[in-house]
Amino acid sequence: MKILNIHGYKGLAKNSAYCALTECGYDVCSVGIDYDSEMPLSVLERLCVEYEKNECNAVVGTSLGGFFAALICVKKNCPALFINPCLLPCVVLPELGYSNENGIAEFSSMTGDISDIDVKNVSAVVGLKDEIIKNHDYTKKILGNERYYSVEGGRHSGATLPLKEIITKYGKEIFLGGKL
Repeated sequence: MKILNIHGYKGLAKNSAYCALTECGYDVCSVGIDYDSEMPLSVLERLCVEYEKNECNAVVGTSLGGFFAALICVKKNCPALFINPCLLPCVVLPELGYSNENGIAEFSSMTGDISDIDVKNVSAVVGLKDEIIKNHDYTKKILGNERYYSVEGGRHSGATLPLKEIITKYGKEIFLGGKL
């Protein structure tokens, strides 16, 4: 199994999810994205190319990466793990200093596609003390199932979440039986 890992806004390709996945023995492809210099549709296109080129079978997205992971999950009908996903970037990003008005418009136009996600494919880990995505009610409505893990005291950074432990314990269910 090969997993495409997508980092969040101002994040790094080798983020906490990448580290947890590789420590658990998964083969991970992770690319760096400068969200401020690329338009959202271009980012999605590039990520879909990476997914295909690297013969990935699943996707993991942290924060803004979760938005793109959701769109890939819909397009590829693949397993996806979301870590504190930012499913409404047109609302959250301006609060973080993102000022590209055309980018906000693109994010807004892309958001509706997430409603086509097959909840059987998804798992989510959310920190209940997330200081960026302050309310995960929308996340739970879209992604909620038996693989929706709430972490008491967990903050926005994946480093505050027990990702390795969750992936070790539930990886087979998260990745729908996919082998390492």
